[in-house]
Amino acid sequence: MPPAAFVTDDSFDHALALEACARGDRDALQRIYEQESRYLLGVALRIVRNRAAAEDVLHDAFVAIWSKAHSFDAARGAARGWIYSIVRHAALNRVRSGARETALDEPAAAAHEASAAMAAWQEEGDALSRQAQLGRLGQCLEGLEPQRRECLLHAYVDGCSHSEIAARVQAPLGTVKAWIQRGLRALRECMQ
Repeated sequence: MPPAAFVTDDSFDHALALEACARGDRDALQRIYEQESRYLLGVALRIVRNRAAAEDVLHDAFVAIWSKAHSFDAARGAARGWIYSIVRHAALNRVRSGARETALDEPAAAAHEASAAMAAWQEEGDALSRQAQLGRLGQCLEGLEPQRRECLLHAYVDGCSHSEIAARVQAPLGTVKAWIQRGLRALRECMQ
């Protein structure tokens, strides 16, 4: 019997979910994600050995599952195995290509300063004292779209992973990553 950590709901029909994905049913992809994501993340993590990279692999794999669901053939194997092979191949391709999670263009010192400034921004106090502490960064943060600002604060003040932020703001992982990336770009432009 498999370890308790790998016991899943045996009543879940992976093949049926893949067929629904092939027909364009986004809820079916969500059900697959809810059923398997924690295990699939473990598979990716064991291969790429980096949490952020594993999360990216998982995201890319679910995009592939969605786009390739029509190619699943039950005569060639189990649906769950097909899903796991997509993740495994995505992780191996990432390792083979030497792709790594790249830091944003900011040097580490600037990121640390931005994190400290954002932490100060969230502290209690009136707007004038906050503005005095933050200078231009406060003005630039105020100029961001609320979703981008919220994602940046979750990332740099709360220390949340992209997945945790996606859960908090109830948005897709790829969208959250894009908001953070665009928010940082807008902050850099504003600070220049």
